[in-house]
Amino acid sequence: MSYKGQTAFLTGGASGIGRAVTKMLVEKGIRVYVADRDLKGAQAVAEELNTGGKAVWTVQVDVADWDSQRGAWETAEAEFKRIDYVFPVAGIGERRSFPNRPNSAGYEKPDLTVLEVDCIGVIYTVSLAVQHFRRQQPNKYGFRGKIMPVASVCGFYIHQPIPIYTAAKHAVVGLVRSYGKILAEEKITLNAVCPNKIRTGISTAAVYDKAEKLGVLVPMEKLLEAFESLLGENPMSGECLEVAPKLGVRVVQFVPFINEESKISADMTYERSHYLHEPIMDDRT
Repeated sequence: MSYKGQTAFLTGGASGIGRAVTKMLVEKGIRVYVADRDLKGAQAVAEELNTGGKAVWTVQVDVADWDSQRGAWETAEAEFKRIDYVFPVAGIGERRSFPNRPNSAGYEKPDLTVLEVDCIGVIYTVSLAVQHFRRQQPNKYGFRGKIMPVASVCGFYIHQPIPIYTAAKHAVVGLVRSYGKILAEEKITLNAVCPNKIRTGISTAAVYDKAEKLGVLVPMEKLLEAFESLLGENPMSGECLEVAPKLGVRVVQFVPFINEESKISADMTYERSHYLHEPIMDDRT
């Protein structure tokens, strides 16, 4: 299906998943503004995809910095005026976050760069998108806009050796499952795509070769199917799509309440806190 005339803002498009998603969007007629820390890499992607006409624009960004993200967003907004899709894809892998020097004196601050990029950066992008979407009317599919962050199966399952990355992805899953249900009332959708191991630059070739040999490597085309399924008129919001080996794309269900009292407690939280993120319901069409 063609989505000619629509636009997208995507972080992390210079390589890996972001590059693949950018290419898929362009093939569907969507103009894309790629924001990436690696500007030369992003420009190379644009050069590759702009052979048939201008389809990709680029801007440098540090997603962990609010001012940088806002500036990149405003650059895209000035060009496109209306933005229909937002893809917070930029992310980095685990690093040694907790100091591991038992013989040292004093205390060192933990390195939370992974959290700042993979969690805070996503929240910044979501915030920019929501503020922009609220200022525009629904498109021909009935939506003000759609947001599709990349999370990970680390947002569902526990991976002991990568605690900060796992914490960040759990946070993104939690954001999507909670806020996504509220935003739907404003004709804004928020869903996460959560891949298993997929060949990108976040790990080594040896790791991916081993995963492929074991049958647990997810083909990039399967990941793209998840994103494609959320384009256009799909009303889904507040859901997380796992891209699993052999099974393909599946919506991962919420963990059920352990008992009725636990559900009642959650209902109380909703009643008490709903005003904090209450949807804007006015006479907008």
